[in-house]
Amino acid sequence: MSTQSQAPAPADAKVTAESAVGLTSQEAAALLQQFGPNDPAPAARHFAVLDFLRLFLNPLVLVLLIAATISAFLGGTTDAGIIIAIVLLSTGLDFAQTHKSENAVRQLRDRVAPTATVLRDGKWQETPRVRVVPGDVVRLSAGDLVPADARLLDSRDLYVQQAALTGESLPVEKQAGEKAVGSQPDAPNMVFLGTSVVSGAATARVVATGAKTAFGDIATRLATRPEQTAFDRGLKDFSLMLTRTVVFLVMFLVVVSLVRHKQPLQSLLFAVALAVGLTPEFLPMIVNVTLAKGARAMARRNVIVKHLSAIQNFGSIDTLCTDKTGTLTSGSMALDHALDCFGAPSQQVLALAYLNSKFETGIQSPLDMAILKVPEPDDSKGYEKRDEIPYDFERRRLSVVVERQSRRRLITKGAPEGILALSTRCESDHGAIPLDPATLDRCRKTADGLSRQGIRVLAVAYVEVEARANYSADDESGLTLAGFLAFSDPPLPDAGEALAALRRQGVGVKIITGDGDLVTAHVCQQVGLESGEIVLGAELERMTDAALEHVAETTTVFARVSPAQKNRIIAALRRRRHVVGFMGDGINDAPSLHAADVGISVSTAVDVAREAADIILVEPGLDVLASGITEGRKAFGNVMKYLLMGTSSNFGNMFSMAGASIILPFLPMLPTQILLNNFMYDLSQVAIPTDNVDSEFLRTPQKWDIGLIRRFMVLIGPISSIFDFLTFYVLLHFFHADEVQFHTGWFVESLATQTLVLFVIRTAHSPLRSRPSVPLAATALIIVAAGVWLPFSPLSGVLGFAPLPAKYFVYLSAATVAYLMLVEVGKRLLFGSFTRARH
Repeated sequence: MSTQSQAPAPADAKVTAESAVGLTSQEAAALLQQFGPNDPAPAARHFAVLDFLRLFLNPLVLVLLIAATISAFLGGTTDAGIIIAIVLLSTGLDFAQTHKSENAVRQLRDRVAPTATVLRDGKWQETPRVRVVPGDVVRLSAGDLVPADARLLDSRDLYVQQAALTGESLPVEKQAGEKAVGSQPDAPNMVFLGTSVVSGAATARVVATGAKTAFGDIATRLATRPEQTAFDRGLKDFSLMLTRTVVFLVMFLVVVSLVRHKQPLQSLLFAVALAVGLTPEFLPMIVNVTLAKGARAMARRNVIVKHLSAIQNFGSIDTLCTDKTGTLTSGSMALDHALDCFGAPSQQVLALAYLNSKFETGIQSPLDMAILKVPEPDDSKGYEKRDEIPYDFERRRLSVVVERQSRRRLITKGAPEGILALSTRCESDHGAIPLDPATLDRCRKTADGLSRQGIRVLAVAYVEVEARANYSADDESGLTLAGFLAFSDPPLPDAGEALAALRRQGVGVKIITGDGDLVTAHVCQQVGLESGEIVLGAELERMTDAALEHVAETTTVFARVSPAQKNRIIAALRRRRHVVGFMGDGINDAPSLHAADVGISVSTAVDVAREAADIILVEPGLDVLASGITEGRKAFGNVMKYLLMGTSSNFGNMFSMAGASIILPFLPMLPTQILLNNFMYDLSQVAIPTDNVDSEFLRTPQKWDIGLIRRFMVLIGPISSIFDFLTFYVLLHFFHADEVQFHTGWFVESLATQTLVLFVIRTAHSPLRSRPSVPLAATALIIVAAGVWLPFSPLSGVLGFAPLPAKYFVYLSAATVAYLMLVEVGKRLLFGSFTRARH
């Protein structure tokens, strides 16, 4: 078949699902090559070589390379070679680690990439959405994301949410038409990428993909302005703070060098090298590696992270909002009973419910699947469907119109309170009787009695209707209540233990469900969750936002809430400075997944829910969630170690360098030595992502606090300067060091103290109580040993070092121990005051 045969049919031709012919695999491959991936805003293609070269665009690195080139031109080839070698080693290490982490995360993301159901080689199959091409025939059902712009070939009660394109909050109905009607979002026979199916089903032929879709321009604009997370904003604030400090220091040192008539090129190299040393250039790499390691660890626990920054937010969650179904309960519904209005078994109720579920084309709920598992009742045979009034989350019911022997009947099932309000009669042993107040009260007691047992209840009703083309929600009136369906959904055996684990982590769980209050209270009681006073959706409608903030803070369970009310609850909690996670898997959950700080869904969720989520659980359950939160806190804790280490040592070095530049007649350290010192120090930090984290740190939600970093920098940094100045005094007055020995002595002392202090700063406890990971400890000790060895190595002359006397190492050992002890005291004071301030 040629590709031309896949073009849209002429306007006067009626195209049906039966006449739709899909592509072959070969045709699809050719079209993919022609039109490219179906991505409205594709990320720029990355080439490893270009990614590596971009690392050299750092202004400080460029200045350093230019200065090294000038130095080589003026005869300083050795220094220039050392500078260039260190720059290459640093950027190479940065590139290798970052590239490895990005590849790992990309593979994880591919596991939950959106798919589409397409007709290929004569059979329906799932294919990644990016591989959908013009001419493909796709199948759509409730909960699906529309994979591309497409013209409907066949549709059945299709309602589509187009808010992303039009801003219209209500779903719109779409119908297959005999003639093409434009390509604007209001075209009734077209569906578009970026929209989702609310109810119904359809087949459609793709007419545009990728950037050529109606959503393509919007997606391109959105892709250029990604929303910053709290973690991103924290990193930005930290970087700005450090940049100001570095710029001020470089300007100060240049001015001092010029005033003291020091060699200009060496002074420039010294200032730039120092700026590089003070800039945590490995910060992006450390962050990426740490978060990627966390993502891989979470993947081993069946938690897939779509956005790396969500890991930190995951660890910061202090409030988790979730439905009870599939979280506290198994979500495996079983139909236990079909009862009449007064609780007696009823075959008629089962037959009516079976017809309703059989002909429904909208949301396939677990309740419908449970109904259809039972043998089809004889009374439900011989009917034909005439229309459907799709389910929505405001009405909480679904109706179908069926016909048999020229008699039409509208059958409704849904929430008992809603259907009771629309009913005027009820079925009894003596036929349909008026639903007077006494009878209505008996019916309610039947439903409430089932709910108190933890049983999910649906009401079933019907009304005879006249024959006509279409029906609407207005026809759901004057109903005859047939009875009730009772479903069991047992609590998960480990739900209580998982809730206890979340409580130990400082995470409060709030149940926000569309189910009734009685059944929800019963399930909460079974799993040990204190429900307290349950707030209903009807009560929320009457509350102001300010009142809701207080209620959301103190309430554990919300029942009979709509999607809009879920959003209000989440927004109220966020205004109270909670970090909110929301767990959902249905069509109605997508807005709440967007609204929460962390959206959490499951791999079996509908497309719109998975697309809106930041984190996907391969296996549902709170126990998986608790382990994921732990991994998030580990990742955040290790990033914070690098930041605290870097800021404190850099701030101390700033003081030391500034003071030394003023009092010494020579540079306190050569530019090449500064760069080597910085490279070796950064190398010792590369293993931080593997480090252990204090158990106390994992028990409470962790949030970014730039104030803590600033206080740590101001308090701990000057402590290192005290020992630097002491080392200056010892070198000059006791060892009578010349310029080369001074450089060597300070290099070794600076590297040893700032590397070994990691063992103190990495934990809030005593370093003897909290053990580092083996890779981190080994790396740090090897780096210090290498720093001590360098002055005695064959490289000492090239690097500008000279051997040091043995007595200096006695001093160095004592000074290092004293420094670590003083930092331990300062750390205890700082962390103690920080803990008291938090509480």
